[in-house]
Amino acid sequence: MSVIKVNHATKDYGHGRGIFDVSFEVKEGETFGFLGPNGAGKSTTIRHLMGFSKLDDGELSINGKNSWKSADNIKHDVGYLPGELAFPKGMTGDQFIEYMAKERQLTDMTQTKELKELFEIDSSKAIKEMSLGTKRKLAVVTAFMHDPKILILDEPTSGLDPVMQERFIQFVLKEKAEGKTILLSSHIFTEVDATCDRIAIIKDGVVVSTVEADELKQNTNKSFKIEFANFKDYQKFIKNTALTISVKRPKQNQVKLTVTDQKMQELFMELSEVKLKFISEIKFTLEDYFMDFYDRDKTVADGEENLQYGMH
Repeated sequence: MSVIKVNHATKDYGHGRGIFDVSFEVKEGETFGFLGPNGAGKSTTIRHLMGFSKLDDGELSINGKNSWKSADNIKHDVGYLPGELAFPKGMTGDQFIEYMAKERQLTDMTQTKELKELFEIDSSKAIKEMSLGTKRKLAVVTAFMHDPKILILDEPTSGLDPVMQERFIQFVLKEKAEGKTILLSSHIFTEVDATCDRIAIIKDGVVVSTVEADELKQNTNKSFKIEFANFKDYQKFIKNTALTISVKRPKQNQVKLTVTDQKMQELFMELSEVKLKFISEIKFTLEDYFMDFYDRDKTVADGEENLQYGMH
């Protein structure tokens, strides 16, 4: 059963900004990754899913409830961690926690206490005096304090130090093991790779791919970085190969290429005709898959092709 449904969601802010015909579903007990750099449309989708804004077209729902029409009810069902933090003015962390507990009619504060200890937060300070990392931890505590069955997390580790980022990932994995339904929006590959069952990649407001995480991990294509013993052997391989080379670095006598299992024998037959300095296999990652869709810019200078991987 799908708990979260995004059906042809469109919000056009003009000048190419917004989201356009975005569709995906998150099944009960699934952790779904929503991957893309800042400005790709992740937060726009999530804000509409939470009922903060109304779509131009399409439909969004959580637990069968329309996101726009049932926004107040949905907020009680969901643990929501926003990408951009905004707190009431003049409150301490403790006062905000108490405020959120009353909003949710929460009397048992056991989970809250455990979360504060896990993320090592001093919530007695005024929120305006807290660092970004401490504010993020306060948002984490209040998002999870009522033990929600559905979690919507927008850039959840932004502002956290590496130790707390890893602690958060382990916490999400524990929530996942308990059967929670999780939508996790992020631009951090390791975070998505470590936690998600399925992943949607969004580019310029459009979902360009949805993939099972296991399919990526079991990918049979293999990438190799090869350096030849000299420029003569480099040229000979380049001239005679029937394989597709993705990167050529003549100054280093290097190439990079990806082959299927079926083409593996052909590769090594061709390499047997030249002298090598080294050959190394490059592990296929979520980042590699992402770069097939996003931000792969090729520039050629002095006969050398460089790949620039930029997250804007």
